Amino acid sequence: MKILIYSPAFFPSVGGLETLVSILAEQFVESGHEVKIVSQTPGSAANGISFEIIRRPSAVKLLSLMRWCELYFQPNISLRGLWPLMFLSRPWVASHNNWYQRADGRRALQDRLKHHLARRATGVSVSRAVANHVESPSVIIPNAYRADVFRPMPQVTRNRDLVFAGRLVSDKGCDVLLDALASLRSRGMKPTLTIVGNGPEESALRIQTNNLGLAGQVEFAGVRRDSELAQILNAHRIMVVPSRWPEPFGIVALEGIACGCVVVGSEGGGLKDAIGPCGITFPNGDAEALSEAIAALLTDVQKFESFQTAWEAHLAQHQPAAVAGAYLQVFEKAAERNRRRSRLVNPPVSARKARNVKV
Repeated sequence: MKILIYSPAFFPSVGGLETLVSILAEQFVESGHEVKIVSQTPGSAANGISFEIIRRPSAVKLLSLMRWCELYFQPNISLRGLWPLMFLSRPWVASHNNWYQRADGRRALQDRLKHHLARRATGVSVSRAVANHVESPSVIIPNAYRADVFRPMPQVTRNRDLVFAGRLVSDKGCDVLLDALASLRSRGMKPTLTIVGNGPEESALRIQTNNLGLAGQVEFAGVRRDSELAQILNAHRIMVVPSRWPEPFGIVALEGIACGCVVVGSEGGGLKDAIGPCGITFPNGDAEALSEAIAALLTDVQKFESFQTAWEAHLAQHQPAAVAGAYLQVFEKAAERNRRRSRLVNPPVSARKARNVKV
């Protein structure tokens, strides 16, 4: 099958969606399919990529790519990339990886339009929460993680307590984690915390750390990616994902679990699907509830170990081959439906002649 993927953001841009698209594209190629990716992100191809990336194509070029493909896949509906479907009939699959609404919950015109258009696509949602949000039929296929990178490393000593990995922005809730750490300190518990990442809130978080008297417990490690990040995760017992906003999914939780961490994460949205039976959830933004969850894991060895025993079965459904295989099943069904519609609209010549025979 010739698969055209329209992903406005892609490598060298870094994010959960970019990671998923790269994983899927590689797996599709390994399964014998031809893949091309259209992106609006400038840059050059990385070494070892087995598919073509077309960056910022002209309208003529995009239309020619649509003629080439046998299936059009959009990870998140992009209005800018839909116009070729007005001229060429192709099976269209859209995966819903995020919320189609503003940060405050309002639906602007373009959000309402995406919800309307979602009814016309063959839909995939990355979590139950997203499936309920879209309000049109979709198959739930969870996200994959890079299993070749994030894995147990027995040679790394697991001698640290808590780790946070993500952008240092208010939505990610690192300030909530620091407040929870201060609450634990008031009860005589002083777990270590490594903060991996950078962002506009870093200065404020450093000030908060000092004001709460946590400087001796907290290390700001900066940006770490791939194997370097995996090594850091392997050195920690607990990953904390304290997002204030409802995460649509949360690949970072899978990365932590794959490296042997038990995860504590906010329960709103789809993050609880990513955590599954491998950790604890707490109400978004509730620092006291977060401190209680961390304390429970630090003091109850049996409880902690019970979450670790579930990781293998949970991660099996997030392996790249398993996730890509589920997508390909959806693609095949969408392609078959499109073929049936085409036969109804344009029946074979023999069928048209048969209808014209006079008895």
